[in-house]
Amino acid sequence: MKLIGTILVYTAFLALLLGIISLVRPLRFLGIISRSHAVFVSMGAIPIFLIGASLPAPETRITARTSRLDDFMPAYQFSEFHSMRVKASRKQVFRAVSEVRADEIFLFRTLVWIRRFGRPGPESIMNPGHDLPLLEVATRTSFLLLAEEPNQEIVLGTLVAAPKGARLKKDPTPEDFKVLHAPGFALAAINFRIEEAPNGETLVTTETRVYATDAPTRRRFAAYWRTIYPGSALIRRMWLRAIRKRAEGPLA
Repeated sequence: MKLIGTILVYTAFLALLLGIISLVRPLRFLGIISRSHAVFVSMGAIPIFLIGASLPAPETRITARTSRLDDFMPAYQFSEFHSMRVKASRKQVFRAVSEVRADEIFLFRTLVWIRRFGRPGPESIMNPGHDLPLLEVATRTSFLLLAEEPNQEIVLGTLVAAPKGARLKKDPTPEDFKVLHAPGFALAAINFRIEEAPNGETLVTTETRVYATDAPTRRRFAAYWRTIYPGSALIRRMWLRAIRKRAEGPLA
């Protein structure tokens, strides 16, 4: 059910694309037999997008603590979860999580370039350098290290929306992140968690949660989340593959 909004948003994008193409040459095999039909298809994309972007995002609240991520974000409206098995020890996997670089993640630079619309900018997880581990870039720039348990879990947090003119603490602490509930904010937390699995394997999971502190912020963020979700999910899967490759490699 939570993907219905994303499906509608991308249905709208597809309809708009087909409509624009048909303004040049009607795609008769799709039933768009004239340019007037193409205009109708293009205009029809607008309400589909608006419906998909504005669907409610109900709040989820955990019922039992299972991770350090739960400590910092027990309630959220948006989330994604991915997992992968790795033929390596927990220590090797945790080291790979900490050391993997952006260049090791397939399509990472392409997808974040699209997400920032090709605009240059300072170093960040959206515009990382070539030499530093990606998590190090994150914590040096816009992310806060919330918790780290060696060989078990690492949790990072960041602000993804803030009220105009908001004045934030210069050096925030994990506790500051945990108690921030003022209106107009949206907070995101991401973790990498490592567990033992059968047959000598290790299970590595990553979860992203976003909590918007009020209804208007939730509605605005919903449109953004449903637009970027496919690319975000692909990045997370490729990120896990890069971790697996590094952990299983000869130098692990």
